[in-house]
Amino acid sequence: MRRILVTGKGGQLATGLADSLPAKGFEALLVGQPEFEFDKPGTVAAHFAELKPDAVVNCAAWTAVDAAEDDEAGAFRANALGPALLAKLCAEASIPLVQISTDYVYDGLKGSPYVETDAPNPLGAYGRTKLAGEWAALAGNPQTTVLRTAWVFAPVGKNFVKTMLAVGATRPELRVVADQHGHPTAAPDLADAIAGVLGRLRATGWQPQYRGVFHAMASGSVTWHGFAEAIFAAAQPYGGPQPKVHPIATHEYPVKAVRPTDGRTEGSKLRETFGVALPSWQQGLDRVMKALHA
Repeated sequence: MRRILVTGKGGQLATGLADSLPAKGFEALLVGQPEFEFDKPGTVAAHFAELKPDAVVNCAAWTAVDAAEDDEAGAFRANALGPALLAKLCAEASIPLVQISTDYVYDGLKGSPYVETDAPNPLGAYGRTKLAGEWAALAGNPQTTVLRTAWVFAPVGKNFVKTMLAVGATRPELRVVADQHGHPTAAPDLADAIAGVLGRLRATGWQPQYRGVFHAMASGSVTWHGFAEAIFAAAQPYGGPQPKVHPIATHEYPVKAVRPTDGRTEGSKLRETFGVALPSWQQGLDRVMKALHA
């Protein structure tokens, strides 16, 4: 196994994989819009046939959570029909598919960390379409590993860290939700973990225990408010903004899509199955902050 097709070129995770895969001895074949487009299945099949990958990592997705409420059909095409097509192509080629999913498949009402066997119950269109994508990927290809992640941030793209730094530079005080809990996950760390999963697949060949759903999130959890405070603390040595961050409740910051209140998960299955564990979200934040100021 050497050639890894990575969808979502230009995105946070695909950009991370462009570094992480070669470091593990893989060749990263990055594809993205407009030349590789799930809404144009012919483009997907053509690239697949041309590139002849040994495995696929699907990072391409509709990730605009609120916009998905207004266009669930569009989100479904990207998040469910796209994975279904990739799974079909992977099955025909007898190669593994790593499908990236989200903690938004949960409703956040459990009150303790979720394990992979907990029943999903998405609250909005984004979570529903991502869950459908998991099912499509697993149903379409026997060699499918689904990785659920959360609160992804990176030195590139649009994400909470970059938004906070930009807004904090223009306002002395910010109001950030303090009653939603999750795992901020640095895309470079997640990319390293995916490279580790693929390294295990290369070493052992496909094994039955590799099929299914795994949590792939940074260790440790925090609220959005706590994360915002940590962002500004991490930015201080670089001369970053230092606004005052006020905690608010979810209902004080109305948005179209309902978010899970408590998306905490337990991640031991990934470690026990693939020998892969992600570092803490604080370590991920330091890594991204250094990259932003390099």
